[in-house]
Amino acid sequence: MIETHAHIYDEQFENDRDEMLHRAFEAGVEQIWMPNCNHETIEGMLSLEAQYPGKCLSMIGLHPCYVGEDYEKELEIIEKWLSERPFIMIGEIGLDFYWDLAFVPQQEKVFLHQLSLAKKYKLPICIHSRNSKDNSLNAIQRCCDLIEDFGWKELRGIFHCFSGDAADAKRVTSINFLLGIGGVVTFKNGGLDKFLADIPLKMIVLETDSPYLAPVPHRGKRNEVSYLDLVVTKIGDIYEISEDKVKSQTTENAKKLIQK
Repeated sequence: MIETHAHIYDEQFENDRDEMLHRAFEAGVEQIWMPNCNHETIEGMLSLEAQYPGKCLSMIGLHPCYVGEDYEKELEIIEKWLSERPFIMIGEIGLDFYWDLAFVPQQEKVFLHQLSLAKKYKLPICIHSRNSKDNSLNAIQRCCDLIEDFGWKELRGIFHCFSGDAADAKRVTSINFLLGIGGVVTFKNGGLDKFLADIPLKMIVLETDSPYLAPVPHRGKRNEVSYLDLVVTKIGDIYEISEDKVKSQTTENAKKLIQK
């Protein structure tokens, strides 16, 4: 299995990080992709990459929830790192309408700038897209709008932690982006089980978003990468296929995404 989105550098793993990662590798996770948030998370992320070469792989990007008045300085740091060493993806980037709408124009500007970086370095992107609390503002659809307006047909990536509806899923896959499926798929009222089987399995990748959004039966507790097995089981149930098929196809999807 490939874990395409986990914040394993998070302080919630401070006391048992190595043990948590050992459990993940024992469960059959061969790679863990680490999204960046802002300049403060880079050091811890790169340290884990050095500690677990070939297993923990780094992205670089500015998370929309960290876009503020200093966004230009943050982007300069991202660009500096991109010029100095390789990363597997630009991420996580995108739009968040849930917590604060004060910097939405800046979020869009930062998103488009990072699309330009993806084009320059020919990298896929990892998208964070969270709707407003009343769902009146759809971040998934707006990200798709901006991607289409950007116009680079080779742009590819993942809409991570996908929790949209069938129309959102159809829009995302129509522009050749993958759906990152994690713990939400196990939630009783998550809604993904109603339409996910209509999406080709080749458009799905696995994730946990650890330490957040733990799957059932761990919902509400700290998430960890080894719980990816629970996501696989639920996806297998939805598609009515074996867990081995889920693992092999999603692994192939993930590897294909980051091939140069």
